[in-house]
Amino acid sequence: MKYYLVAGEASGDLHGANLIKALKEKDAHASFRGWGGEKMEARGMELVKHYRDHAYMGFVDVLKNLPTILKNIRNCKEDIESWLPDAVILIDYPGFNLRVAPFVKKLGIKVIWYISPQVWAWKASRVKKIKKFVDHMLVILPFEKDFYRKKDYAVDFVGHPLLDAIESRVSNQGFREANRLDNRPIITLLPGSRKQEIKVMLPQFTTLLEEFPGYQFVVGSLGHLGPEFYSKLLKGADVRLVVDQTYDLLENAHAALVTSGTATLETALFNVPEVVCYRGHTISYYFVRRLVKVKYISLVNLIMGREVVKELIQFDMKPENLKKELELLLDADKRATMFADYLELKQKLGDIGASQRAATLIWQYLN
Repeated sequence: MKYYLVAGEASGDLHGANLIKALKEKDAHASFRGWGGEKMEARGMELVKHYRDHAYMGFVDVLKNLPTILKNIRNCKEDIESWLPDAVILIDYPGFNLRVAPFVKKLGIKVIWYISPQVWAWKASRVKKIKKFVDHMLVILPFEKDFYRKKDYAVDFVGHPLLDAIESRVSNQGFREANRLDNRPIITLLPGSRKQEIKVMLPQFTTLLEEFPGYQFVVGSLGHLGPEFYSKLLKGADVRLVVDQTYDLLENAHAALVTSGTATLETALFNVPEVVCYRGHTISYYFVRRLVKVKYISLVNLIMGREVVKELIQFDMKPENLKKELELLLDADKRATMFADYLELKQKLGDIGASQRAATLIWQYLN
């Protein structure tokens, strides 16, 4: 069978790659084409466009780049129509994929969505469009199945694919030596995956360097952005860059400052106490705040239904608050409480094997 996949972020690239691997085990003659990243390409997908070339964040950034975004959507539609796959698998990325799905449906091609848009957080009206144009939805968060059931739309909960990604990795015993890190405890800085958010977050994180002299600060950087991009933001600060080794970095971390996104859940699954941070363009922030219907922004707190990790959002994300919350993460009692919460979190996420379950359901549905 021919599968066309569309992912628009680093996390989608990771989950798409694992899904491709699992689909190949079901379908020995499968061929893959689509939008994603190097991980999906490494699994054998013919990469049409890398997610870094169409990653925009926030209302203002999207508005500024609207002509390019609309052109990308047209190009994606044209490429799907030209290749004519048996199924199109959309991976999260709702702003883009919700515009692709109706077109694909009209072509008579099966539309499968893996990793639901966060319609439970905002724009619940999008469920109507999903019901009309998506043939099969696979969700990865435990509360999503019940959410869709109340909307009279049957979906399948497959578990969270991050559990698979972490379980299958091989630990790098020489990580510190290879990256010239000393024996001091590591405070990991994960400033995000998009240039726009990194430019805002990383300088804020590095304001803490002189406040914690007994620790070494290490940035989890992305190779495709290049070291020069990070160096300009660090301005000579005493911070190490570790390139494309986020999981190894988290495995060795004592605490972390993390930009809101999938990385907040990854950090928790590695048992690293964290502060979740976010600051966007002021106009975008007020626009989103009026629409969002949930109390938290981090996946950890959303899944748990309560505050497990501290969230410093927009105007609360300032040096004095970062310092206060990071100090708390170094307290033994606070860490013990967070570790207990993390254990409960893992239990809520279900068993490993999400990618295999998703591939099985897709294969069964198409056959």
